Amino acid sequence: MQHNVLILDFGSQYTQLIARRVRELNIFCEIFPYNHFPSDLSSYKAVILGGSPFSVRGEDAPHPDLSQIRGKLPMLAVCYGAQYLSHFSGGEVAASNTREYGRANLSYIKENEIFFEGVSENSQVWMSHSDSIKALPTNGVKLASTHDVEFAAYKIEGETTYAIQYHPEVFHSTDGSKMLENFLVKIAEVPQNFTPKAFVSEMVAELKEKLQDDKVVLGLSGGVDSTVAAVLLHQAIGKNLYCIFVNNGLLRKNEFQNVLDQYKGMGLNVKGVDSGDRFLSELAGVSDPETKRKIIGRVFIEVFDDESHLIEDVKWLAQGTIYPDVIESVSVKGPSATIKSHHNVGGLPDYMKLKIVEPLRMLFKDEVRRVGASLGIDPELLGRHPFPGPGLSIRILGDITPEKVRILQEVDFVFIEGLKSWGLYDKVWQAGAILLPVNSVGVMGDERTYEKVIALRAVESTDGMTADWVHLPYDFLMKISNDIINKVKGVNRVVYDISSKPPATIEWE
Repeated sequence: MQHNVLILDFGSQYTQLIARRVRELNIFCEIFPYNHFPSDLSSYKAVILGGSPFSVRGEDAPHPDLSQIRGKLPMLAVCYGAQYLSHFSGGEVAASNTREYGRANLSYIKENEIFFEGVSENSQVWMSHSDSIKALPTNGVKLASTHDVEFAAYKIEGETTYAIQYHPEVFHSTDGSKMLENFLVKIAEVPQNFTPKAFVSEMVAELKEKLQDDKVVLGLSGGVDSTVAAVLLHQAIGKNLYCIFVNNGLLRKNEFQNVLDQYKGMGLNVKGVDSGDRFLSELAGVSDPETKRKIIGRVFIEVFDDESHLIEDVKWLAQGTIYPDVIESVSVKGPSATIKSHHNVGGLPDYMKLKIVEPLRMLFKDEVRRVGASLGIDPELLGRHPFPGPGLSIRILGDITPEKVRILQEVDFVFIEGLKSWGLYDKVWQAGAILLPVNSVGVMGDERTYEKVIALRAVESTDGMTADWVHLPYDFLMKISNDIINKVKGVNRVVYDISSKPPATIEWE
């Protein structure tokens, strides 16, 4: 994509949210670690320095090489970035008497500054730092203050460099998106041309050029990502795309056949492979979640290797990898730590000898849905909740057995169908049930029971980076709890997970 915005990651939890806000302006952007970004910056129109959990005064402070950026490209330094420019360019950064965290209001804004155009005094911003700028860098000019922070924003004369000590990307900065728009569109003059239609046009052309007449095999999951990837590839290479839908034995109830039926009429060449017994055999006795993921990833690749040998001259494996997968799977000193491995990110074993193509690698989940809509994909399919690649294996805490899979499939079916019948499904970003590794005492009829506990999980989110639990109606939860306990043999207690992300994750493993 042209007209990129480069975002340098210093490990802040908000870095990906900056990218989301930039994309909402129809501007394409990319995140790179501060110490490993492209040497060729000719296609970039602006750079944003993100925040960081580090202090610029610490020995382990991240030190970016800005020699090819500063003074050459418009630059916006956020929080740590603002302090970095000050501390190492003639200013002063010192520890605050109190940690400056949370809501604050602008008490002063310099007049006639494009960066604050349309932003009024008293506008709320979000602070998150324990250091504070005490003196501006050489040629620094104060642009804004809060009641507690004199240098909340500044610019450097002679450069198109702006710096702010707050986070414009978070929801609590009420005019944050406007400030980003002012910087990127009015100051840096970055074109707003990153639309679903433009993405489809450029990606189909890129795929045609890259793949030529090569054959591509793609693993379909029935989810949004792999489906949109398949339709994009189909537009580019048609009959040379071979889709394989693998049943790993950990899908939702009846999902294997339902998904195959769903793809009929879409013009895709799809083959269903039922390998459930193979996966469950490999997973027998395994409780560690990372080990589960690795086993599923390995067996998945082995199944693909078996199937790809049945297709002559296949050269590529297509994957539905999306941008959060890519970012979360990068771990270097400074940027965000890897929370968990993603089975669909990374290279293939040498023996498979297939190259990887990932058409959605640079898109967030909501962007994938918008691209899918522009491709004419069924809204019901695009509205499906995300489902983890390892399937129910990471919703069964502890070891996996066919009986546990049966119980969870039945519970999940009751829960999801209940959300649909109550008109709640489309109000939830992701929902599922978790089988806990504990038994609970209960009474059914005149008998004492000692059976499984189920946790229900429903969250609202935009792209899974952050998530809040959904306040489902009590009447609904009561009905679903009764239905699960009465209809699913082996369960006698249901609880509801009210944790947000962070600090929790959406999945339990």
